[in-house]
Amino acid sequence: MKKVIGISLVFALVVSVTCAFAGGGRARGDAPIVVQLALENHPGDPTTDAIFNWARLINERSGGTMVAQVFPSSQLGSKDEVMDQMLAGMPVITLADGGFFSARGVPDMGITIGPYFFPTWDCAWNLIESDWWAQQARILEQRGFKILASNWKYGDRHTLTTRPIRTLADFAGLRLRVPNNPIQIRGTEVMGASPTPLPLGEVYTALQQGIVDGVENPLAVLYSFRFHEVARYLSLTSHIRMITSWFTGTSWFNTLSREHQQLLIDTGREAGIYNNELIQRSTDEFLARFRAAGVQIIEVDLDAFARQAQAFYSFPDMLGVWSPGIIEATTRAKAGR
Repeated sequence: MKKVIGISLVFALVVSVTCAFAGGGRARGDAPIVVQLALENHPGDPTTDAIFNWARLINERSGGTMVAQVFPSSQLGSKDEVMDQMLAGMPVITLADGGFFSARGVPDMGITIGPYFFPTWDCAWNLIESDWWAQQARILEQRGFKILASNWKYGDRHTLTTRPIRTLADFAGLRLRVPNNPIQIRGTEVMGASPTPLPLGEVYTALQQGIVDGVENPLAVLYSFRFHEVARYLSLTSHIRMITSWFTGTSWFNTLSREHQQLLIDTGREAGIYNNELIQRSTDEFLARFRAAGVQIIEVDLDAFARQAQAFYSFPDMLGVWSPGIIEATTRAKAGR
């Protein structure tokens, strides 16, 4: 008799849990949904500070039904490893740019990290609010990744080197560390440098040993990784205005209630506004830190660099990857048309 009662109780529990989560619902009194926010950036970086703010917003606005945990400094693995976790249904959120999305089955998104693609930040915001961007996001969702917010500045990418870069000619033969994606590799080649893909965590030693002559990234990243200790020349090339998107796995996102889905989207965008304010305020601060550390800061002719970069957008191997008419479509989107 006790065995029958025990089986009945277990059956009742299974039914109640199944009903509670059908359609992404959640039973009253259940444990909170735990979501992990993962990134490569270190504590003290503006983006990391903004992520802790996003976690706070999630925890407060959910009324205790969702708990966000932050894992900086690649604690959950590399970006690609975290993206694989998403495809496996894990409750994780991370950030990425168009280069990573391009490698995951949405090649047109890669154009957004081409050299000097965004003349201004307003062009970037126009693009992420456009029909073109919405279409790309839908394709990405079919590939297993759901964008939550794209209104985050990652920053202007500049060039830190072991020898001064003042003109285009100075790039000749420079072994520059870049992320391992074809767009930034080819974008580096068009400027005359020799791209050297490496994980960011290996760059400090590579600079010390002369394996590479330089690295490019936003100021906050260059400083937080302490690359200026082994590379003393900072050229303000602004070769990429980097927007970043926070996203999660489509399969896990679809298990959430509509309320929790909207909570992640709304708080992600709100945290993005906070992030952008931090990035803006920190620019002069990081330049002052570099100067105090003895780094020589070099202003370059941005117009000359941008003109050189335009050849990238006619490379046959790039145009062969992207959809026909992409240059015209993104030009309209950047203009807000």
